[in-house]
Amino acid sequence: MPISRAGSDFDIILVSAEFWDDHPLSPVGMIARVLDAKGFSVGIIEKPVEDEDFTRVGAPRLFFGVTSGSIDSMLNNYTPLKRPRSQDAHADWNPMPDRALIVYCNALRRLFKGCKIVIGGIEASLRRFAHYDYWDNAVRRSVLFDTRADILVYGNGEKQVIEIAERARGGKSLDCIQGTCVISDELPAGFESLPPFEAVKKDKARFCEMQLAFSNSKDIAQESNGRYLLQHAYPEYTTADLDWLYSLPFSRRLHPESQLGMAQFSVVTHRGCIGECSFCSLALHQGSRIISRSEDGIIHEIERLTKHPQFKGYIDDLGGPSANMYGMDCGERCANPCLECGKLDRSHSRLIALMRRARTVKGVKKVFVRSGVRYDLALESKDYIEELSRFHISGCLKVAPEHFSAKVLGLMNKDGRRFGEFVQVFGKLNEGMGQSLRHYLMLGHPGEDEGTLSALLRKAERIGNIEQFQLFTPTPMTLSTCMYWTGVDPRTMRKVNIIYDYKTKKMMKAALMRAVGKRGRTSPDSITLK
Repeated sequence: MPISRAGSDFDIILVSAEFWDDHPLSPVGMIARVLDAKGFSVGIIEKPVEDEDFTRVGAPRLFFGVTSGSIDSMLNNYTPLKRPRSQDAHADWNPMPDRALIVYCNALRRLFKGCKIVIGGIEASLRRFAHYDYWDNAVRRSVLFDTRADILVYGNGEKQVIEIAERARGGKSLDCIQGTCVISDELPAGFESLPPFEAVKKDKARFCEMQLAFSNSKDIAQESNGRYLLQHAYPEYTTADLDWLYSLPFSRRLHPESQLGMAQFSVVTHRGCIGECSFCSLALHQGSRIISRSEDGIIHEIERLTKHPQFKGYIDDLGGPSANMYGMDCGERCANPCLECGKLDRSHSRLIALMRRARTVKGVKKVFVRSGVRYDLALESKDYIEELSRFHISGCLKVAPEHFSAKVLGLMNKDGRRFGEFVQVFGKLNEGMGQSLRHYLMLGHPGEDEGTLSALLRKAERIGNIEQFQLFTPTPMTLSTCMYWTGVDPRTMRKVNIIYDYKTKKMMKAALMRAVGKRGRTSPDSITLK
């Protein structure tokens, strides 16, 4: 495969704030493989710092592709309290520039006059419209304006980058490519208009209006200072598309400092999520519908992994954004939430069949499921919980109740009423097996107050086994971030309590650590929030 970190004369040069891994979970790794499969020569520049890092491979014949990688650079570089992660001795931190897309693109514009630049990845995807930036504590315009790139790819970008490359090779325009954004001096017919950037920057009611209008399925425009950011609706990805993508000949070779060490032999089963949690950006990136790979395609990938010289018999993870949403595809393209649809197949039958088949592949000792499991859906199939417990976890299963306040959970768009039922079912099925649940919690989400925090701490003390908790961090384009910035729930326009004070956030974190670490010695009822 003609991919190199050095050399010259490439069709396309990818610039990434992460190390390149020849792995399907590496954003630059996936795009490089896709372009290579379509006959384009690809060069890769990893984590450039100096001018010579950008120039040593020369100029590409077609374009530079720029990404911060699998995480927004600001989220990567700062804690929820805005402390630099470089100052945290315990942080598993991958250094990259603040606002990496802007830094890299401006360097390329300076060093390579006239070269085409394509931006993509999570940072581009979720900053494609005007957005609240937690680190600036202000509304910023689309990142496409600040990078001065020619085109922005949002979501999973394989189809888009193929079309961009083919058009660039043929000298054709990059306009009207599905799943991309461009800047235009005119507003074409047929586009749904968001409130202008200047309006949402000043008026929080208009910001809420914008938030509710976000969609991947529409052609959308947003004016900014007399010019228009145009989003072309997302392309349809199919089972056949995913089977082809994950069949590409990845070597699974990882950089020595890769973040994928625990996932080298993981297998992706599907894309998308139907959970629509308010704090999650996945729906506006991968989409709010499930696209599952075929069972045969997944099994063939596992069979290939068994022949890898480093494979020891263990599949690190069999899953996706929520592991037990595999097989919950829907052929209809309606606007209704899947979880509320009576047609949703909650039986887990396709997933159970896949799990049983995967662990019978010759050379496989165990297939782990380490992706998150949606426990309310799992309760629809006790056979699935039993299958998971007996064969696919080792010691513990991680679940995310997130909170125990109905008010906060409602704002999160999560229903926690069945959590206790899941705990009982899991406990009964695992009697004598020595396996337990590990819990993920979130503090400080919009709606948090003295009462909700006290309830959370009391419950945390009782259940124990807190695997991880996090302070809510507002990230671009999510519904929860809109609540944080505006102080209202945009769906109802009712006021929402917001904790802005860092001292109070630190107090909440310390209180939960005491509740978890010194069970029975705290007094959560005495907590007072500013």
